[in-house]
Amino acid sequence: MAYEEKGLELPHRLTMEGRARLNVTGITEIESFDENTVVLYTTRGTLVIHGRQLHLSTLSVDGGQASVDGTIDSLAYEDEQRGGGLLQRLFG
Repeated sequence: MAYEEKGLELPHRLTMEGRARLNVTGITEIESFDENTVVLYTTRGTLVIHGRQLHLSTLSVDGGQASVDGTIDSLAYEDEQRGGGLLQRLFG
């Protein structure tokens, strides 16, 4: 049974192995991903991951978990509001 159905919040955790692998829990939605940017909605806000040759190696939306492999250059949280769209958040 999903956490939301039980009225619980998914626990949010980031675990980074060097700059080559990032494990994330507490994901509620994946907005977008390509080889340079991954945008995830988490229980603690929108997480934007920038890097090179990024790909999602593990993904469990029901469990709220994902692993990102590649060269990770930066991680940034944004406001919890979802307005404006991807381009405004990346360049605005």
